[in-house]
Amino acid sequence: MEFVKMHGLGNDFVFLDHFSVATDEDYPTLAQKLCHRQFGIGGDGLVVILPSKVADARMRIINSDGSEPEMCGNGIRCFARYVYDQGIVLHNPMQVETLAGVLTLRLTIQDGQVHGVRVDMGEPILRADLIPVLGQGEAVVGQSLQVLEETFQYTAVSMGNPHCVIFVEDFSALDFERVGPAIEKHRLFPRKTNVEFIQVNSPREMTMKVWERGAGPTLACGTGACAAVVAAVLNHKTERSVTVHLPGGDLLIEWGLDNHVYMTGPATYVFKGKWLETTN
Repeated sequence: MEFVKMHGLGNDFVFLDHFSVATDEDYPTLAQKLCHRQFGIGGDGLVVILPSKVADARMRIINSDGSEPEMCGNGIRCFARYVYDQGIVLHNPMQVETLAGVLTLRLTIQDGQVHGVRVDMGEPILRADLIPVLGQGEAVVGQSLQVLEETFQYTAVSMGNPHCVIFVEDFSALDFERVGPAIEKHRLFPRKTNVEFIQVNSPREMTMKVWERGAGPTLACGTGACAAVVAAVLNHKTERSVTVHLPGGDLLIEWGLDNHVYMTGPATYVFKGKWLETTN
């Protein structure tokens, strides 16, 4: 089985090109094998390239634990670069089908090379029942969450997948490895949640640490960066165009006046190879 390894700001994925391949693979089980960092290729998730009846191509993303999220911002940038470079999709902008809907992506191309991808991530979802989060009212902004005998103020946002955004003054005072998974699985979130801890550096900059649902700590989370900027605007902490500093690098996030969130960032190849073990 041939594969390509790619990453978006260190958020890394194993890619399988099944656009023209009929297969009945059990992708959740396969993801756990391929993404294992000691016994497999290693990655935060498995991305499968598939044909679509409603867009130029379809992206399926499976987390390293076998769970299937609705969307992945870093993964979809890598997806766009791969399908363009391989000639699968030559439209620019292109449309990609995901579980969060059909998204539009515009590639920055110089001398025939893709240098960046700007993704129209759509409109943020703020209704508690659609995120979903068990909360009162239309939006969940600056509400209290108790976990492990600590109380946090959080804002809930969905970018096709659920996010819990928490603003902190000092990362050094945060027990990230303990609190992150506890909030991910908190009873307030029926489908679990991604957790973003944010330090606001200025009205146009923030620093983020993320605990991803189904993957744990990662170097970057595109949908999380989008959710964080929406939450920051709702809490009157930043402007609508913000550079988000993540452990793996920077993303430019813009919450436009059209209510769409736009994410711009890189997509990088690592290596390609052949998986030699049987998948059964």
